[in-house]
Amino acid sequence: MNWIDNVVRPKISNFWSKRETKENLWIKCPESGEMVFHKDLEMNQFVFPESNYHQRINATTRFGLFFDDGDYEKIALPSVAADPLKFRDERRYTERLKAARAKTGMDDAVLAGVGRVADVELVAAVQDFDFMGGSLGMAAAEAIIVSAEAALERKLPFVVFAASGGARMQEGILSLMQLPRTTVAIQQLREAGLPYIVVLTNPTTGGVTASYAMLGDIHIAEPGALIGFAGPRVIEQTIREKLPDGFQRSEYLMEHGVIDMVVHRHDLKSTIADLCRLLTGLPEPEIDEPEAPATEATEVDENKDADPAEGTSTEADAETEEPAKDAEAPKEPVES
Repeated sequence: MNWIDNVVRPKISNFWSKRETKENLWIKCPESGEMVFHKDLEMNQFVFPESNYHQRINATTRFGLFFDDGDYEKIALPSVAADPLKFRDERRYTERLKAARAKTGMDDAVLAGVGRVADVELVAAVQDFDFMGGSLGMAAAEAIIVSAEAALERKLPFVVFAASGGARMQEGILSLMQLPRTTVAIQQLREAGLPYIVVLTNPTTGGVTASYAMLGDIHIAEPGALIGFAGPRVIEQTIREKLPDGFQRSEYLMEHGVIDMVVHRHDLKSTIADLCRLLTGLPEPEIDEPEAPATEATEVDENKDADPAEGTSTEADAETEEPAKDAEAPKEPVES
């Protein structure tokens, strides 16, 4: 009886129990409903292959895909006052910051670094939408300003990946003051003649589009990115009209001259590197061309080094053979 209770029944119960599997092994495309295995999606840089939908990625993943071999030097960012207004709505602002830091592993919404992209050295900053919607507060603005100053000091191009819902309401007027501060930092880059490239990702809205996100020398957007100051739903409710299809999407904005180009995530590295070379006058990378195969011309050149006597004898033989053939030709009989 003990053998049945201790051995047989546990094995039977284990046989019918569900296996513990990791969650989110398959990821569903928000547009087409396509199910893609998470490893395959990661290998495709988080772009769904059928619908071409660009999934939102965090700042660390972005840098890993952007910089050569994912290698970059992280820029140290200054600390700011955590909650200067002692703001509280449903939760304290300090509690929201603590939760966002635990979720993303970042101090605030912007990550900055220096590295090489297709062998072009540059400074880059990325906004992480997972950190309170990528909202712009004092800490995020300081990160943008410090990154611009690092590019100015090292005389390097500056690239910003924007993804934000706008200014951070928990910091009130202090967050709005960051709009002119970041604008001044970008203006210093322009006066120094250093390239400033903005990559607009999904979504880029609010006060960010009213400041540094729309001040670039060149504006690039990922396919299907939502870009604008106010959202389409708010605009429709305000003007009481239906907006055209694709309104505020990157393709629509490029057609109407708001942005310069829409670039697939797979081509971002090469495109930005080429633009930096063009704007800074850097030389094109050297490409090792394969050696051309031997041709008839080269064989003739090799024959030039041969003994001249051999060449003349063959030519003479060729010339003497023709008259010999004429001599051997039979004569036709002459009719009488």
